Amino acid sequence: MTVWILYAALGLVAGLVAGLLGVGGGIVIVPMLSIAFDMQGLSGPYLQHLAVGTSLATIVFTSVASFRSHHKRGAVLWPVMWRISLGAVLGTVMGSWLAAQLSTRFLKGFFALFLLYVATQMLLNFKPKPGRQLPGNAGLSGAGMVIGAVSSMLGIGGGVLSVPFLSWCNVAMHAAVGTSAAIGFPLALAGSLGFVLNGLKVGAELPPMSLGFIYLPAFIGIAAVSILSAPLGARIAHRLPVTQLKRAFAVFLYLIGLRMLWTLL
Repeated sequence: MTVWILYAALGLVAGLVAGLLGVGGGIVIVPMLSIAFDMQGLSGPYLQHLAVGTSLATIVFTSVASFRSHHKRGAVLWPVMWRISLGAVLGTVMGSWLAAQLSTRFLKGFFALFLLYVATQMLLNFKPKPGRQLPGNAGLSGAGMVIGAVSSMLGIGGGVLSVPFLSWCNVAMHAAVGTSAAIGFPLALAGSLGFVLNGLKVGAELPPMSLGFIYLPAFIGIAAVSILSAPLGARIAHRLPVTQLKRAFAVFLYLIGLRMLWTLL
């Protein structure tokens, strides 16, 4: 019972943060899952793989709730979404395969450094200046491959990468966020399947109740609650000073990232 409460609480936090700050839930889920697995006493050489795979599986559901809301407001550029998604799915499959070949130590270090990068970006309130228009089909597919590969290795929905890319291509911010949310669905779905299939090859070395690299108790607890808490976070965001929230969250990411690096020493 304690385990289910732990993961439900994580889902609550992940959903609220995603709604409040517009970042993918994976940016919170992956590092907190690493901590939760340690608290739970889980062991094995693939714990970071479980954190990444489980995060992607939960994003499948939260992304649907997100892009449906954006679609009702006309903020999803569907032609752009499909062209980027073609490359993103391919990149995600490649990234999930590559992640399965890497050690937990490398993945944890990679994610910790990425957290520090995102925290710095949020703290400085960096906004890429739009300097060009959207590229053609080849350019969008190529960008999608990079977004998919990196996102699947990190266990995030891709918004941290796709929103700045779309903004840089002179797409309005609301449309960039809505389109990114829609891209997150095929990306997370392909990534989840990749982590399941690659994880089944080493099933004997994984904790009980694992489906490939997806830890089912965490997946169920987080997905069920984050779907409900994300809309609440979005409503709260309209009543609070977002700049201060971003700064506080940046400090939180610094602490989590530095803690993850500390465990590697």
